[in-house]
Amino acid sequence: MHRLRAPLIWVALGLALGGPAYLAAQSPLLAWRHPVYIVAGFAGVLGLGLILLQPLLAGGKLPGLPLRRGRQVHRITGGLLVMSVVLHVASLWLTSPPDVIDALLFRSPTPFSPFGVVAMWAIFATAVMALGRRRWRLPYRMWRAVHTTLGAVIVLGTVLHALLIEGTMEPLSKLALCALVLVATLAVIADLRGARGR
Repeated sequence: MHRLRAPLIWVALGLALGGPAYLAAQSPLLAWRHPVYIVAGFAGVLGLGLILLQPLLAGGKLPGLPLRRGRQVHRITGGLLVMSVVLHVASLWLTSPPDVIDALLFRSPTPFSPFGVVAMWAIFATAVMALGRRRWRLPYRMWRAVHTTLGAVIVLGTVLHALLIEGTMEPLSKLALCALVLVATLAVIADLRGARGR
């Protein structure tokens, strides 16, 4: 059973990431959507999946990826997350600039918009901090505290944003993915606090 543990974890992770994307691709709503809008939606699905990976990589929770290697991959997937957000927002801009402006100015009537915008700015702030960490010579504990706080904002904002959208994602698989994101994030934050206490 111990030998099967690592493959089972990777299979479960593959299903958690690929299942919602596959079911979203089967949505009948896609037949009525403009291709750019579809790209925007799937960039969002990709971003949600990457947000599940981030705490698992940072906390060394994936078999075959020790902590140091996991954090190297964490930086790469962080860059991919930024690109997915840019693609998501840019594609929405191409479909309807006024809606994007209203969302960015927090005057959109849609309840999911403000959560997405807050998560977006937190993602950008995290990327800037990661790139400037050595240049600014921030103390590691301070940097980690801010990084973890921004990560929590990203997770909470993204989950609320995703759950409030009634779109192409199948509801149950979306709920399951969001729940996994929350559990993974809370588990890693708890581990970090425990390590700090020790």
